[in-house]
Amino acid sequence: MNKPLAERLRPKTLKDYLSQQHLVGENGPLRTQLKNDLIPSLIFWGPPGVGKTTLAHIIANETKRPFFTLSAINSGVKEVREVINQAKKKDNLFTTKNPILFIDEIHRFSKSQQDSLLGAVEKGWITLIGATTENPSFEVIPALLSRCQVYTLNSFSKEDLLALLDKAIQEDEIISQKKIELKETHALLRLSSGDARKLLNIFELIVLSENTDSIVITDELVTKKVQQNTVRYDKTGEQHYDIISAFIKSIRGSDPNAAVYWLARMIEGGEDLKFIARRLLILASEDIGLANPTALVMANNTFQAVTTIGYPEARIVLSQCAIYLATSPKSNSSYMAINKAQQMVRKTGDLSVPLPIRNAPTKLMKDLGYGENYKYAHDYEGGFVNAEFLPEEIKGNSFFQPGDNKREKVLRQFLKLRWKNKYGY
Repeated sequence: MNKPLAERLRPKTLKDYLSQQHLVGENGPLRTQLKNDLIPSLIFWGPPGVGKTTLAHIIANETKRPFFTLSAINSGVKEVREVINQAKKKDNLFTTKNPILFIDEIHRFSKSQQDSLLGAVEKGWITLIGATTENPSFEVIPALLSRCQVYTLNSFSKEDLLALLDKAIQEDEIISQKKIELKETHALLRLSSGDARKLLNIFELIVLSENTDSIVITDELVTKKVQQNTVRYDKTGEQHYDIISAFIKSIRGSDPNAAVYWLARMIEGGEDLKFIARRLLILASEDIGLANPTALVMANNTFQAVTTIGYPEARIVLSQCAIYLATSPKSNSSYMAINKAQQMVRKTGDLSVPLPIRNAPTKLMKDLGYGENYKYAHDYEGGFVNAEFLPEEIKGNSFFQPGDNKREKVLRQFLKLRWKNKYGY
């Protein structure tokens, strides 16, 4: 049986590796580490199909290190210890280069499984390379994370994906036997969503399903063929990001019925329940925020409950939270406020903190005027004093504007009474 196209085109060297130039480009940290043959334990974080596994293999090949691999889906503490013992034996033979242990989907490892890696990483018996689609700050235990360098891999650019298609047409042992014209690529690129593996899967499906040696790739042909084979892609979890997007947008759009439907799709597809709960937690602040602050409390409690009770009961908690958030009033004022503030910081740099509101723990700092003329709000009527808290260069700038909902209208009136017209309330 032939290997899939994505496997046949998997690069073996850094020279053939597409994308991620911020890591493997001329001045990229990974390229530098490879040149010096000093590879720390690593966590590769990024969406599916961006080359995490490939990069781990290339590192092993180019540094000529023994390579062990585990999948977090079907490996436990026993398997981890067996591999570490093998690596230790290898390490005795290859004393100058400790073996690499690659763990795919490391975010699926439990705390005890991750704990079992600590000693081997710390003692240098192995160099760990973990791959994850989830934020390692949440999914990797702090003790292990502190011993690893985290590198973020980005979705492939349009140029990278087109180059990959051209490589398949020109060099693949099977695809190159056919005469292929890429007349239109919009549908291919849209359906792949920056996932190189998904792109090649779709492309191979289309090419091999055509009983002719001369094929013209059009958006219509791609859409037709993919629709006929939807089940194939659903089963492999390729719609992970599309469905979570539909779920979030349904809640944002205040449609509880659609929200529950997409939730059911994820649950039936075996989605990580903590991933769903975490997205609800983000949405509660980003899309509801001050219009209903209890939404954040509900989402946080949901995350805790899901973590505690697990499947199948957690599906009920997720359903309750999704419906509650969908039927809550919406506001993105907090989200917009931090965006505007960050834009201002990037534009203006590190502006000086006004002297009156600086900390003054030492006599020297007090002599320099730190904290001088600071007006303590509680000494004034109503616990409020009209003072300046922004740097001089940007005073008067408004980052937070209350939304048009019942609760934030009250907030707007409160701020207007305090600050008059200073911030445009």
